Amino acid sequence: MGKIYNGIMGLVVGDALGVPVEFRQRDTYKITDMTGYGTYHQPPGTWSDDSSLTLATLDSMVKLGRVDPERIMQNFCCWLNEGHFTPYGEVFDVGGGTRRAITSYLDGKDISECGGKTRMDNGNGALMRILPVAMLSDYTEKQSELLSVAHLTHAHFISDFACVMYMAVVENLMNGIPKKEAVLYGIQRFQEQIEEDSMLEDYLRLPTIQQLERVEIRSSGYVADTLEAALWCFLNADSYRDCVLTAVNLGEDTDTVAAVAGGLAGIYYGCGGEKGIPDEWIARIPRRDWIESLCAERKLHW
Repeated sequence: MGKIYNGIMGLVVGDALGVPVEFRQRDTYKITDMTGYGTYHQPPGTWSDDSSLTLATLDSMVKLGRVDPERIMQNFCCWLNEGHFTPYGEVFDVGGGTRRAITSYLDGKDISECGGKTRMDNGNGALMRILPVAMLSDYTEKQSELLSVAHLTHAHFISDFACVMYMAVVENLMNGIPKKEAVLYGIQRFQEQIEEDSMLEDYLRLPTIQQLERVEIRSSGYVADTLEAALWCFLNADSYRDCVLTAVNLGEDTDTVAAVAGGLAGIYYGCGGEKGIPDEWIARIPRRDWIESLCAERKLHW
């Protein structure tokens, strides 16, 4: 299917692995395989809002052949109110910032004003769903498209920065750059800005992220923590399985850290084989044929 499918399925599988233990404290459990129930009492393979909003974004992009924030937001509304883009027609997990933004849009607020703009509006709700734009847009020309989609729910500079940096790493991986270089070059593109802007102090560890110990990695819902944790897991694993299991076992926002890391690992390792997304995990994912068709549709419309 190619890197588009690999990245999307990598995100969905990572999300599904993390759903049963979301909010659990680190080292109070150990995930080694696809499990179910747990936090939300969902069957194995069930994905959450991370994947639903990613797929809602992808659906709009492949159908229109372009980025249309209004259409994407309409898909978000169909997700929240009608259960579209979910595994089983039911929404069971919604971030506060995302819910507020969608509700504001439904209440008639202009789309440019819906995303949270304060320092407190830096949850990972934009980063977790931005992968389709990062994969399908050219970084140098379409950074504005990425931010227009991110701003649907989260519109603060700190969240913007995580999304743009993630896009740079994704672009490198899509272009076949080896893993460590893909991350390093993506970070180096922004290193001077990080060092000079006090608002970006929470990203200062990124240039040496691989060398940090597990105890130093935070896995909260704060967007800077999520980006750090995802890059750390990706760099310190040698297969898709190792990457996402490491992410899930960090605790706290398990599904989102694993989804963000899993998108990178999916692009890099692909599906199947010794290092790729395990076939038996993909087989547990509901609506996988629909997900595959969305990724294939890109060839016809994009």
